[in-house]
Amino acid sequence: MNLFLKLSRPRFWIYELGSFFIGVIVVATSITDLLKFDTLLFAFYFLFPANLLIYGINDIFDYETDKLNPKKNQYELLLQKEKHKSVYFAILLINIPFIIYSFFVSIPVFLCMLAFVFFASFYSAKPIRAKARPILDSLFSASHYIATGVFGFYLLGGQDFPALGVIAGILWAMAMHAYSAVPDISADKGANLETVATYLGSNTTIIMCGIFYILSGIIFFNLIGVYAIFGMIIYIVLMALSFGKDEEGVFRVYKYFPLVNTLLPMIWCIFYMYQKFG
Repeated sequence: MNLFLKLSRPRFWIYELGSFFIGVIVVATSITDLLKFDTLLFAFYFLFPANLLIYGINDIFDYETDKLNPKKNQYELLLQKEKHKSVYFAILLINIPFIIYSFFVSIPVFLCMLAFVFFASFYSAKPIRAKARPILDSLFSASHYIATGVFGFYLLGGQDFPALGVIAGILWAMAMHAYSAVPDISADKGANLETVATYLGSNTTIIMCGIFYILSGIIFFNLIGVYAIFGMIIYIVLMALSFGKDEEGVFRVYKYFPLVNTLLPMIWCIFYMYQKFG
């Protein structure tokens, strides 16, 4: 069990859970909505099983690349080849019951679940293996996070498709993904793995991320107000601190992202719920 917990990257759990929670609170009419059985059940799903699916599949299909990446032996875990079958089995065993249950909740919820599983799986898995296709890698990575948010939206009875929120979220998540690929440029090139960062280069990728954060901030400003501009400025500062740095320098900045990506949405959620529920 300890292996599966490590594989699921606990420091990144908040990403899927946060996307789900944002979708939920936008539709929730009271605090009790957050305590409903389905809400708590799928909060658990997007906390652990979903992340085991994402990162377990990622580590299986990235084995040849990960062997060349020193980060996998220090900051993360290198999944040995003899353990791949047991990880496949654990992913299926833990995820399938939630997928089946989502079908009985509603069709929109089930479709969002399928979208999440598709983008999260084929980001790494063959035959698509989007992570080895520049630009498509960032789009697939962003799409499974956004599918999770829309899942939460429909779980509590959301009606109209939240198009502006989806566009802004995809831009923000694409920037997050592209930036995370910059510290891995050398390892990915060594394994002949093309990513948005190996394709564009470090500085161009960081500039692209900055542009995406700005566009996302502008759209979110129309949805949530001035708080979006405050958040956008923080990400622009992080991009500026990364520009012109070598991979180690970028990685030092990147290690702050889990904290920033946790605190900013959390602060917004607290204020939003206070205003909405009093």
